[in-house]
Amino acid sequence: MGRKPRIDQDELRSLIAEGWSNSQLAAHFGVTDSGILQAKRAAGLSKPMTDHSRALPWKLTREHSQSGPATNLRNLSAVAQGRTIPKEKLNTALRWASRLVDNDLDVTYDPERGFQEAPARGSSHIAMVLAEAEQAMRPTPNDQDVTDRPPDATPKM
Repeated sequence: MGRKPRIDQDELRSLIAEGWSNSQLAAHFGVTDSGILQAKRAAGLSKPMTDHSRALPWKLTREHSQSGPATNLRNLSAVAQGRTIPKEKLNTALRWASRLVDNDLDVTYDPERGFQEAPARGSSHIAMVLAEAEQAMRPTPNDQDVTDRPPDATPKM
């Protein structure tokens, strides 16, 4: 068993900035693509994994993991965690969740039957996931530049 190749983090940062792919980096450093991913994580050069366990607290069966409700919940969770998703997917998830909340509905999950719409009782899971996504989409005061203000909102001297 040989010694693990040492990946110089400064060189790794430089090559990533130049646009090298993971495969190119792996060949350069003599490691696998997985080794590059581990080195990126160790150097703080990769985004943390998105955790959807709050939005999807159930153990989904394989057949239900790609269903509409599961996909919509994952998309809303991604947005709530600051990720960018395609606009069409976001709009679909927002419309779906808003329809449920507006009609006082929630979802339940059963491994046998999959996702089911049900009357919201007490705190709504869908309402919570939707609220977290909407909160993350709200612009902060720093997001709005002076040039984004309507003409009547320009400070007067």
